[in-house]
Amino acid sequence: MLSQRKRIMLVAGLVVVFFYAIYRSNRSPEIAPVVSSANEKFRPIAVENPALKLELLERLKKLQYEGAHRNIFSTVAPPPVSVAPPNAIAPPVVTPALPSGPAPLVVPAMFYGFVTDAQTGARRAFFMEGENVYIVAVGETLLGRFRLVQIGNSSVELEEISTGRRATLTMEEPNPA
Repeated sequence: MLSQRKRIMLVAGLVVVFFYAIYRSNRSPEIAPVVSSANEKFRPIAVENPALKLELLERLKKLQYEGAHRNIFSTVAPPPVSVAPPNAIAPPVVTPALPSGPAPLVVPAMFYGFVTDAQTGARRAFFMEGENVYIVAVGETLLGRFRLVQIGNSSVELEEISTGRRATLTMEEPNPA
């Protein structure tokens, strides 16, 4: 037989389990329920003409590679390319003007100052775009396109997030308007 103390402890334990079960049943589930697609009706993908295009396959079968043939597993150099006979006049070589690289990165904001936190030593730069003023720390983004890489005493370095190109802006005095 159970003593009075053991009965009280057993009832208290059952009460705790009861309230925990109520708490769990009233809580919203943390994971969305899994929806089975077995009950859904099958719908095929809309394709205009699902038939094979045999004429395209035949054309691909007849295609021959016309480039230089070389065994890629051999360390021996490929044979030299045949040179035109010396009595033939070679056409003049016209080389197109190569672009000097991508256009320089243009940042539509003006860098006009910075502040250094006395306690942490962290710097924040001030940028102005029209009438909008932005305060940006190193690693944060400016205008959603540029990441601030470095803040110097008279310039900042920005990196365009999408391309990785960098630009340096020098400090300018804002126009009083």
